[in-house]
Amino acid sequence: MRQYLLAKWEYQCAYFQGSGVPLEIDHVLPQSRGGSDRIANLVIACHRCNQSKADQALEAFLADRPEVLARIQAQRKAPMRDAAAVNSTRWALYAHLKALGTPLETGSGGLTKWNRASRDLPKRHWIDAACCGRSTPARLEVQHVRPWIIEATGRQARRMVNVDKHGFPVGRAKGSSRVQGFRTGDLVRARVTKGKKIGTYVGRVAIKTDRYFKLMGHPYGMVEGIHACYCTPLHQKDGYAYGQGEAALPPQA
Repeated sequence: MRQYLLAKWEYQCAYFQGSGVPLEIDHVLPQSRGGSDRIANLVIACHRCNQSKADQALEAFLADRPEVLARIQAQRKAPMRDAAAVNSTRWALYAHLKALGTPLETGSGGLTKWNRASRDLPKRHWIDAACCGRSTPARLEVQHVRPWIIEATGRQARRMVNVDKHGFPVGRAKGSSRVQGFRTGDLVRARVTKGKKIGTYVGRVAIKTDRYFKLMGHPYGMVEGIHACYCTPLHQKDGYAYGQGEAALPPQA
């Protein structure tokens, strides 16, 4: 976190932009006033400014310097780009892992590209992951490998009722998040033995309090009206979607 903050504030005191002095982490909203340790509430400051601000609110401390206040507020809200965040923290992570005695090696984008090209492999993220160090084996067997594609989808909405664009409640409050032990997003297999929907279905379930669920992802699209008694759980929703990608190389003739 310290490395991230130092990079974000360009190794300068946020309040007077001086460098070449010892820097400390300062809480914009002091902890004594309920401030948290979230990144957005932290800045880098020299010892003198940190002590001068003490437990004042940022607006009070910079009341006579509105331009500095505006700059700090804007910089607090601006996230670092992904590449900058990684560059500012990777060596701190390396040092911590090395201190644990973990076997480590470092590499570069150029080495990864050379490993991949010298083995005549196509450009794929998952192949690059196997080619990114000096320990890459001389031959990588990827002929029949189909990688798992994992996408973060989130678990569920935290709000208790849907709202319109103005923030006013729409519809009724949400019901129970579980019905018959199932939760929306769970992967299930439904074997229907009677009625108009006889057959076997596999897909993600959308629960309903009347226990007649919807199944999504079936080869024939969405199927409605599947009773919970026909459903067998295959995988509980964990905030991710899973699927298999295509093989990088076609099977050899």
